[in-house]
This record gives sequence, C-alpha cells and structure tokens, in this order.
Amino acid sequence: MGWIVLGVIVALVIWAIAIYNGLVALRNRFKNAYAQIDVQIRRRNDLIPNLVEIVKGYLKHERETLEAVIKARNQAVAAAQVASANPGNPAAMQGLSQAEGALTGVLGRMFALAEAYPDLKANQNMISLQEELSSTENKVAFSRQAFNDSVMEYNTKRESFPDVIFAGMFSFGPAELLTVIKSEEEREAPKIKFT
Repeated sequence: MGWIVLGVIVALVIWAIAIYNGLVALRNRFKNAYAQIDVQIRRRNDLIPNLVEIVKGYLKHERETLEAVIKARNQAVAAAQVASANPGNPAAMQGLSQAEGALTGVLGRMFALAEAYPDLKANQNMISLQEELSSTENKVAFSRQAFNDSVMEYNTKRESFPDVIFAGMFSFGPAELLTVIKSEEEREAPKIKFT
C-alpha cells in the first residue's frame, strides 16, 4: 500500500514539473519572438533619422511634420526599450502598440507630403531608404504575427485546466498581444474622388 501511495505522489510531482516546464518553455518562446520584433524595430528606428535628413532639405515649410516624426520615433524607441525589458508586461505592450501606431501615422503623413515634391521622389537615397523601410516594416509585421501566435499559445496553456492552477501558484501572468493601435482617421477607409 505504501508503494502505491509513493508511486502516486511521484507521478503527481512529475506531472506538476511537466506543466511548469511547459509554461516556462512557452514563456521563453514568446520572449524570443519579441526579440525578433525588437531587432526589426531597432533597424527601422535607425533608418528614420536618415530619412528625415533627406526630406528636411525638400520640406523646409513642413517643419511640424518632421518634428512630429522625430518625436514619435523617440517615443517608439523608449516604448521598445520598456517592452524589451519585459515582453510579458501587458502595460509595456500596450505602450509599444500606441507608440508604433503614432509613428506609423506620422511617417505616413511625411510620405504623403513627399509625394508633392518630384525631386524628392526621384532622389536615389530617398528611394533606397523607402525600400529599406518598407522591407523592414514587412519584417516587423511578420515578426509581430509570430510573437502574437506565441503569446496566444502561452495564454491558452496558462488558462487551461489544470495548468491554470500551477500558473497561478508560480506567477505565470497573462501576456499581451502586440497590435498597432491606429488613430480613428487611419481606421477610416480612404475617400476617393474622380474628377
């Protein structure tokens, strides 16, 4: 009888260890997925000052837009640093989402203004930076999807029974998805007029 009780206890301990290790593995997977986003965000943020310098000479009358781009970039860098420190922190992910959305919005305005300057559109450095920025944005989007998939898998496991019991005991908190929060203007469909 004693061996049976000991066997059940050992089986329960092994089962608990397996659940704990599974949660750790999933948490590490979403942290690694965030690291991939972080690499691309840093790359993009390093490109923006070069882009602003090229555009600055052409858009002399659009100082507000250029200053808004620099401000949004700096806020995105700060938010990315906070998120990098703890990718599982929901507040950090929400802050990064908002900063990324703001940066995307002001970059869009800057590119829209650049369309009015044919010399700027034809500038080889501008073309090269736009292509590199576009490629980086695609990599960020792909990495964001991988991160969100990892977060969803982690959250599903930590919320499922019996894992939820161990997740609470060992402080495996929920992780936040990373989405780009857009302004209401950006969410509206563009209006097209034929003249």
